[in-house]
Amino acid sequence: MRFLNTVAVVTGGGSGIGKAAALRLAKEGAAVVLVGRTAAKLEEAAEEIARLGTPGGVDRFAADVTDREQVQALAEYVRQRYGDLHVLVNNAGISTHARWLELTEQEWDDVQRINIKSVFLVSQAFASLMIEGAKRERANRAIVNVASLSGHQAGAEIPHYSAAKAGVINLTKSLALELAPYGIRVNSVSPGFVETPLTERGLQNERFVKAIERNTALGRVGQPEEVANVIAFLASPEASYMTGSDVLVDGGWLIK
Repeated sequence: MRFLNTVAVVTGGGSGIGKAAALRLAKEGAAVVLVGRTAAKLEEAAEEIARLGTPGGVDRFAADVTDREQVQALAEYVRQRYGDLHVLVNNAGISTHARWLELTEQEWDDVQRINIKSVFLVSQAFASLMIEGAKRERANRAIVNVASLSGHQAGAEIPHYSAAKAGVINLTKSLALELAPYGIRVNSVSPGFVETPLTERGLQNERFVKAIERNTALGRVGQPEEVANVIAFLASPEASYMTGSDVLVDGGWLIK
């Protein structure tokens, strides 16, 4: 129960890695607030967590985390209801495929906005609440940003996604420096090919799956829970001397 008596906010918490991370944090005692644009997905995920009977309980808040006003409303809701925040997981993200000469400005803007602007807005909105809490008590406080293998290794037809995720990795390091004086740690995790709604279409292609298996040291696609385990570690007191780090969870793709 590493997160007993703590509050955690997870963006993109309605499915995939975000949902798995929320489940893991809740199982270990955190009061979890799920955030996403689709209320139905949040409700479904919240019901799944509620069935576990976790000590901290589960909450949900529908918001577009690329909109400053909605993010501020989210931060104020957490402040009023819980009065503190110990763990923030920035997981909201999208990806599209397009050749460079066919990539539209709208596609570029959408991917940058959701993958990196959201990290900026949400982290900035919650920073003051986390700092206030840190001044009141010496407790573990951490931000974990979900980056990607693509932030380390550029891929064809995803230049906008690769650029955004590389930005998340470096933004993580900058935030770590800014928040270190308050004892707030900031790290990121970079998943490889993981079975989520974001990769669902690609993983229906048998040739694509075989290529992943062939080029990954562990020879398989990853599961959201395997990334959630690392997120929970980075957010926990067990990672108390880690900040500004990025942890690859890629099954050994980069070493193959």
